[in-house]
Amino acid sequence: MLTDVLRRFNRTYTQRIGVLDESFLGTGRPLAVSRLLFEVGSAPDATVRALRDRLDLDSGHLSRMLRRLESDGLVATVPDEADRRRRLVRLTSAGQDAYDDLERRSERRAAELVAPLTARQQERLADALRTADLLVRAATVRLEEVPSDAPIAREATRRYVAELDARFPDGFDPGGPDVPEPGSTYVVATSDGEPVAYGGIRPVLDDGTAEIKRMWVHGDWRGAGLGARMLRHLEALAAAQGHRRVVLDTNGSLREAIAMYERSGYERIERYNDNPYAEAFFAKML
Repeated sequence: MLTDVLRRFNRTYTQRIGVLDESFLGTGRPLAVSRLLFEVGSAPDATVRALRDRLDLDSGHLSRMLRRLESDGLVATVPDEADRRRRLVRLTSAGQDAYDDLERRSERRAAELVAPLTARQQERLADALRTADLLVRAATVRLEEVPSDAPIAREATRRYVAELDARFPDGFDPGGPDVPEPGSTYVVATSDGEPVAYGGIRPVLDDGTAEIKRMWVHGDWRGAGLGARMLRHLEALAAAQGHRRVVLDTNGSLREAIAMYERSGYERIERYNDNPYAEAFFAKML
């Protein structure tokens, strides 16, 4: 429904751009505190660290907002029984009521905004807002280098393998546990603390060539230019490490990836490895 799209866009926009409103939607709480309340209610038993990552806040600011919600009796922070070094944040009964009220107010506000529009206009607005929501989120995605065995890198790799297994005609089996590769550099793109794109480079030849590996973009994020952004980032890393050329391989069923590589200036070359799943090979001078 259009109201659902409006509500999601409202949260995305206000979280990242911000508004000067000391009583968000008339709740008596400012935007940042309302956003935190929404995140706690949307992700039961979220850790303090996960909330900090999802909202892109420093520890001090998050702690102050949590103390406010705790003093209002809306959330409780408790040790994680599985790992007592971590703290979990949960809604209290009053917090659940406040969360439900926030949802009702958001839905009512969205309905008021679209009421004057015809059905056709609402459909056009919904399409435009979906695109705007995706692009706003894509613009604020963070790219950072991570060890290939870091938890978020392992999660990105798991999703990458699962997608290839589903899309390749004969499935995909990487063959055994993932082992860190000497000299490799991996990059993960995150939004709200979740991996949405991933890729890496590793030296493969003595002539200054690096190989781009495991290029993956979450399906919900395609069309926002995130794949091309990741590719440019990996190329820049390769150049900074002294490489003059990058190569990569892919499966023929990944047509959108092949189109992106060709748009990005990659040229087809002969096979350079024995990867049984690779059917198309590309290179680009940096």
